This record gives sequence, structure tokens and C-alpha cells, in this order.
Amino acid sequence: MAVKWTGGHSSPILCLNASQEGLVASGAEGGDLMAWGEDGTPLGHMHFQGADDVTSVLFSPSCPTKLYASHGETISILDVRSLKGSLDHFHVNEEEINCLSLNETENLLASADDSGAIKILDLENKKVSRSLKKHANICSSVAFRPQKPQSLVSCGLDMQVMLWNLQKARPLWITNLQEGETEETESPRSPGQLLNPALVHSVSVASCGNIFSCGAEDGKIRVFRVMGVKCEQELGFKGHTLGVSQVCFLPESYLLLTGGNDRKIMLWDISSEVEKKQKSPSKHTHRKKTKRATYTKQGGNTHASATDGEHGKILPKLNIEHGDKVNWLLSAKIKGYQNILVADQTSCISVYPLKEF
Repeated sequence: MAVKWTGGHSSPILCLNASQEGLVASGAEGGDLMAWGEDGTPLGHMHFQGADDVTSVLFSPSCPTKLYASHGETISILDVRSLKGSLDHFHVNEEEINCLSLNETENLLASADDSGAIKILDLENKKVSRSLKKHANICSSVAFRPQKPQSLVSCGLDMQVMLWNLQKARPLWITNLQEGETEETESPRSPGQLLNPALVHSVSVASCGNIFSCGAEDGKIRVFRVMGVKCEQELGFKGHTLGVSQVCFLPESYLLLTGGNDRKIMLWDISSEVEKKQKSPSKHTHRKKTKRATYTKQGGNTHASATDGEHGKILPKLNIEHGDKVNWLLSAKIKGYQNILVADQTSCISVYPLKEF
């Protein structure tokens, strides 16, 4: 089912990104970066000195040939037409960078690192404008909110998710995903199955800017709504049998792609849940509910009639047995069609067409 792009890397690919013109960049273990054409042809290769893993790549929306890449503690700015050397580089993080995010006005670049810090780089003045330090462990993922260039969300291996506004050095809102989880909300486990802690690996914000999702080691996918200076959890459901390594909203939609250590990729449509909550902003009633919601296994309703929408059974619109642990997921338009691009433990990129959507 998947088309494989090969011939670029010789080690596992860690990250992917696509430009608005269909170019794809990939970063791999050992300092390798590749640029690819829409048809999967390798266009250029670069090897960073020091051979640090390339952990995040990001195209500039306004200048589609400009690429930001993090490797080790360094951010490099590259021209994909000529991957000979970097146009500029910054060493502002003290430990390895895990994720980069660019705000909508493209004047700020956020870099989250292993120390738990998020550095905000002012790209016009080429200096750090903010250093956000609240995560007590590795900050695994950070994302600026669309339509809110001064606001971002972050998550980490401290099991915390945070909402930030760059006018303040402290987070506006923090939640710990392990707290408040009752046994009743968990999916049934087979005897002897360990309950993994909710270490948070990935965060993605929908195009509206107010809905975001995060994926965690406990296999759960959680969806939050930003309500001014705080957030409320809209949904929480068990999406994967092992840790959720990636979450990714498709552009201009509430279709959510998720990938996990269970070697599966799933597509969820959470639009009815999100829009239902918008119409009834009343607080969740404190729940005494049926132990488990019933749902139709094949066809029929994709949502259960649960007393609390948070625990209604949501079924994936798409369930791909990928066969390898997912390192990175990307939804990209290639040759006019939406595709899922996957980086995993191998040295090739897998491409799944999404023509039905």
C-alpha cells in the first residue's frame, strides 16, 4: 500500500517536513539531511559536522527554499537548492533539541530541548527573546498556535502539557496527564499488563488555533480546547496499544493522524466531538456513568452514546498496519493529493495516499 522513497539515507529517519511547493526534507540519525522531489527523487544531501542526529526540519512558509534544521544543540538555516553549507546557524540551547516550531508571522522560532527548556529565537534580531523553563524533564514537542503568533503549547516527559504566552515567562496553564486519571477511565487491561506513565511525546495544534492534541506513552490521545488563559480537555481515548509517538492534525480540519510504537498509523475524525462541545459550553457534569460505552464494531455510528463524550468510543476512520515504530508523521500535498508521509526505524520514507479524503 505504501510507496517507499529510498536511496537517500543509510540510518533511521527521525523527522520530516514538506514545503508548500511539494519539496520534502528529512533528517536522520548521525547528522544526515536530505531534500526530495515530489516523486521521491533525492535532490540533495548534507552531512552536519559532529554527526549529531537531525531531530527536526522545518520549511519556511514564505520562502519555500529556506529550511530550518536542528542537530544536537544547534539550529541551522539552509537553502535546499544548494545544501553545501548553512546560511546561518544558532547555538542557543544547552542540550539536544527535540523539536522546532515557527510562528505564523515567521519572526519567532521555538526550540525545545532535553533540559526541558524552550528557547524563543527572534529571527529578525538573531537573538533569544525568551527562555521558557518550566518542564522538569525533557521537552519533547512544542507548537506555535496558528493565528496566535505569541502563543504556543509544549509537552514533555514530565507528563506535563503547558500553554504559554510570550508576554510572560511563566506558563498560563499547566496540566499533569497522570493526575486525575481514574481506573475507571482506563481501557481494560489484560492481567499483568503494565500501565505506562503518560510521558508526552508529541503535540499538534489544529488550524483554528484553539484545539490541540497530544500523544503519550500510555497509548492515549488527548484533545484540549484553549479557553482564554486556560485549557479544557475535550476528549481522551485509548488510540494505540503502546505509546503514541506522533500526533498531527491535517490542515484546515479536525482530522487527526496518530502513529505509535504499536506500529500502527490511524486517522481520527474528531470534528463532531469538537463542534458538539462548541455548541454546549457547559461544564462536564461529574460523572457516574456506565462502565463501558457500547458501540457498533462495523459501520454504523463511529461514536458511542456515552454519558460523557470524553469516554465515548471513537473509532478510527483509517487504521494502517505500518509494521514499524513511527518516528515522525506528516500530512502533505504531493502532486495535488493529500498523502501521509512516515519516518520509522528504517532508512526510507513511506508514503500512503489519502485520496478518499
